[in-house]
Amino acid sequence: MEKKTPRELILKTLKEKSCMKQDVYANTLSAFTLLKNTAKELTQELSKETKAIDKRVVIEYREKGEFEFELRVAGDLLIFAMHTNIFEFDKSHQVWKSSYIKEDNFRTFCGMINIYNFLNDSFKYNRINDLGYVIGRVFVNKENHYFLEGKRQLGFLYNDFVHSVIDENAIKAVLESAILYCLSFDLFTPPFDAIKEISVLDMQSVSESMQIKTGKRLGFRFQADNDSID
Repeated sequence: MEKKTPRELILKTLKEKSCMKQDVYANTLSAFTLLKNTAKELTQELSKETKAIDKRVVIEYREKGEFEFELRVAGDLLIFAMHTNIFEFDKSHQVWKSSYIKEDNFRTFCGMINIYNFLNDSFKYNRINDLGYVIGRVFVNKENHYFLEGKRQLGFLYNDFVHSVIDENAIKAVLESAILYCLSFDLFTPPFDAIKEISVLDMQSVSESMQIKTGKRLGFRFQADNDSID
């Protein structure tokens, strides 16, 4: 076999890998756009239905740019953010065990959409020390196959990378599961030992912007919130 020159190898890599990454990016952006549109529709539907129950409960969609949007669901804030780069999974990741991946290693290259959960009041009152959590990550590959890494139902309902293709029904299911998870992921009182000392600066800040750190699992390891459904 004739040895390829560096230039030929560069062009070969660009043709195979770089073009493939462009396809992955396009698929991920398309999925994120669909996610936005579905979120808008779902928010309108839930808001209308919720007002009939209690007008104090707010559900709304907030556009934050091409690669980010927010869903406020009562006291929770879900932030959906698409990363603009393409990632490959580490060789130790479970996806490599699949025959689907072994047939074509390029199928492991994925775009990523992160799902974060914060308290809405953290942003409303500019509590910059408050904590949020990544509750899920949606991965989309060149063939529009997807799976989701996440907590509880987000982690095991959407992990069939071999057969799952991203579409409107899949997007809606992921959205509803993310909302359900956040509503069941409640705010815990922090352990007394974690807050028994407070600085003068922190105390002075309380009246201005409530800077005492708050988070749903403050003082606990988030990993301790196991993946089982209660």
